[in-house]
Amino acid sequence: MLLLFMLLCMTGHMGAQNNAPSFTEQVAEPTDNIKVSRRPALEYRLFVSDAIEKKIKEVKKLLKDAPYLAWMFENCFPNTLDTTVHYSQTEDGDDDTFVYTGDIHAMWLRDSGAQVWPYVQFAKKDEKIRHMVRGTILRQLKCICLDPYANAFNIGPTGSEWKTDYTDMNPYLHERKYEIDSLCYPIRLAYYYWQITGDTTIFGEVWREAVAKILRTFREQQRKEAKGPYRFMRKTERQYDTVCNDGYGNPVKPVGLIASVFRPSDDATVFLYLVPSNFFAVTSLRKIAEILTTVNHDAAAAAEYTKLANEVETALQKYAIHNHPKYGKIYAFEVDGFGNQLLMDDANVPSLLAMAYLGDVNINDPIYQNTRRFVWSEDNPYFFRGKVGEGIGGPHVGYDMVWPMSIMMRAFTSQNDEEIAQCVQMLVDTDHQTGFMHESFNKDDASNYTRPWFAWQNTLFGELILKLIDDGKINLLRKIQKKI
Repeated sequence: MLLLFMLLCMTGHMGAQNNAPSFTEQVAEPTDNIKVSRRPALEYRLFVSDAIEKKIKEVKKLLKDAPYLAWMFENCFPNTLDTTVHYSQTEDGDDDTFVYTGDIHAMWLRDSGAQVWPYVQFAKKDEKIRHMVRGTILRQLKCICLDPYANAFNIGPTGSEWKTDYTDMNPYLHERKYEIDSLCYPIRLAYYYWQITGDTTIFGEVWREAVAKILRTFREQQRKEAKGPYRFMRKTERQYDTVCNDGYGNPVKPVGLIASVFRPSDDATVFLYLVPSNFFAVTSLRKIAEILTTVNHDAAAAAEYTKLANEVETALQKYAIHNHPKYGKIYAFEVDGFGNQLLMDDANVPSLLAMAYLGDVNINDPIYQNTRRFVWSEDNPYFFRGKVGEGIGGPHVGYDMVWPMSIMMRAFTSQNDEEIAQCVQMLVDTDHQTGFMHESFNKDDASNYTRPWFAWQNTLFGELILKLIDDGKINLLRKIQKKI
């Protein structure tokens, strides 16, 4: 598989390279001129889709009474395509897509899966989008085959700043932080793509190898017989960037759950059984089983994935629920099987708040609803409320920094129009007149933000606006006006 990956990197022409102005420089300064798009000039856009351009015009027309919101949608929704998608074809003519996260020129399995997700709905009517998404899936599967414990990959054998980490690095890896969700997002994307397009060509030999490695990795990280082959340490001053106990993390009791050494934020877990990621694993394993049964006609193999999904689901119900004195039964964020539970939530998805968005729990599940109230309160240590906004952050950025992603997840999982409107209004008010989302902003000062170019959050904002339009919330959106 390493040879296959090397050939892929060598033969694919990885997107148009040009002398475009720095995107970060373009959006660093705020502007009041919403009549001018902040997208790169057409000649500098990496990928152009007629279907997406048509949808942008349609939404702008629908939101003409909310001009600032319309401007933000125009800037944000195509940001992944405009600035991060490097589509090409391999030497044998197959699709291949490498997707940057934005200002970090590496491909995270999680981020890339989430970044192209909102475009899949257009894949049936736009061949360019279909090939781009298909190429993303194929690249992700090859990455998993190369190393199922890695979270981020290079465009080729370029090495990275993390090459000295104490783990099994190689030049094709950008970073090797093992996270359950890195193996789930490609499955989520492939399954959705299959549902929309009916294309089964992605489920060939590489697919079979990738899902076999996912199953093996998850079983290894149940840690029933031993700690497994993965360990990670880094020379750093940041506590959550390295792992205790010689790189294996805190002890866990084998109870059927799957250890995740790192969170979706790329921060190390405290207790390795990360609850929202285990829920994500359950639904992902069942998606694999369905594809193996329906497409690959291998019921025996499918049964192995279903068996593991059932085991993890049973363990979650036994070990992941906490009886809170204020909220009743809620889901803990992390547990260890010994009875220890960490009560908090982090903004990055999968999170406890986002479980209904991902489809990992029913939105009306009473335990989820209790959990939702808990995480959006000051009883969650990483919930921050200030002068300009409120939401969930995490140790990745630190005190008082709210992630717009958490505000979006609140809106995605809300069944209350007033709450949804509050979320969208907050997103509009905290962009610092840039027209884009940021990784995080200070709860008291939106001009204090991190990462001006973070494509996942931008595209997710566009996904939210489209969902609200599809849900018949257009009148709600038309009332959103810029306040700050």
